[in-house]
Amino acid sequence: MESATNPIAPESYISKVWPQGIFKDRIVFCTGGSGDICSSQVRALVYLGANACIVGRNKDKAERAAASIATARPGAQVLGIGNVDVRKMEDLESAVSKCVSTLGGIDFVIAGAAGNFLVPLVQLSTNAFKSVIDIDLMGSWNTAKATMAHLLKSAAKYPGAGGRILFISATLHYTGGPLNTQGVVAKAGVDALSAQLAIELGPRGITANVIAPGVIEGTEGEKRLFKDARGEMVKRVPTGRLGTVRDVNNATIFLLSDVGDYINGTVQVVDGAAWRIGVQVGAGFEYPASVLVEHKTSML
Repeated sequence: MESATNPIAPESYISKVWPQGIFKDRIVFCTGGSGDICSSQVRALVYLGANACIVGRNKDKAERAAASIATARPGAQVLGIGNVDVRKMEDLESAVSKCVSTLGGIDFVIAGAAGNFLVPLVQLSTNAFKSVIDIDLMGSWNTAKATMAHLLKSAAKYPGAGGRILFISATLHYTGGPLNTQGVVAKAGVDALSAQLAIELGPRGITANVIAPGVIEGTEGEKRLFKDARGEMVKRVPTGRLGTVRDVNNATIFLLSDVGDYINGTVQVVDGAAWRIGVQVGAGFEYPASVLVEHKTSML
C-alpha cells in the first residue's frame, strides 16, 4: 500500500474517460472497505471528488486503508472505522452515525463485507453455513437498513444523482458449484435483496444494483485459490484475461454517476463472460474428487 507522499497512479485503478469532480460533495459509506476490491472502488470515487467512510472488523487495517485512500485527492476526507461487525446492527448504526456527524451525510453505499471458505457439503456444519449467511446476506441487509434514512435524504437532495446502493455479489450461484454451498446461497440472497430494494425504494428515488466480479487479479481470493492455476483460469475467460480492480471500479463509477440514473434492479457482471464457461473452484480442487474426499477448508 502506498504512502501519503507516493500515491497509487490513477491509471492503475480508473479509466481516463471519467471527468474529475463528477462526485464532488458526495459521501460514500462502504462496508468491507479495507478489502482489495472495495477499497479500490472507494479510492476511485474519492479521486473523482467524493469523501468517504470505510468500515471493517480490524481497526488498524481500516484506519490504514482510509489514510491510503485519502492520498487519491488533495483535501479528501476519508474516515476509517474498525471494530464493526456487519452482523450486529448496533455496530453499523454507530458507524453510520459517526460517518454522518463527521462528513455530513451519506449519498452512496457499497455493501461489500463478506466471508467464505471452501468445504464439501457433507462436512459443512449448520453454524458454518449460518456464519456466511449472517455476514454476506444479513450484513448486506443491516447495511441497507442502517443507511436507508440517509439515502432517502440524499435522493431528495440530489434527484437522479444521489441515494444509491451497490451490493458486491458473485457469479457462482448462476450455475452452482462444488465446495461453496454457503457462499452460493448467501450471494443469491444478496441479489434478491437488491432487487427488492429497487422495487420498493425506486419510487422514493433510491436505486439498488449489484456488481458481481469474477476472479480479480491480485486480490487475496485470487492469490489463495488460483495462484497455482492462473494460466488455466485465463483460458476459461472468453475475454482472454483475468479481471482487475480497474474493471470493477469503472463499473462502479458508471452505476453511481449521472449516466446510471435510470439503471435500477440490475446485476452488473464484471468477469469477461467467464461464468458462461462454468465454475472453476480453485487450484487443487478438481471435481468430482474434491467433494468425495476430506480436506482442510480454505478461507477466502
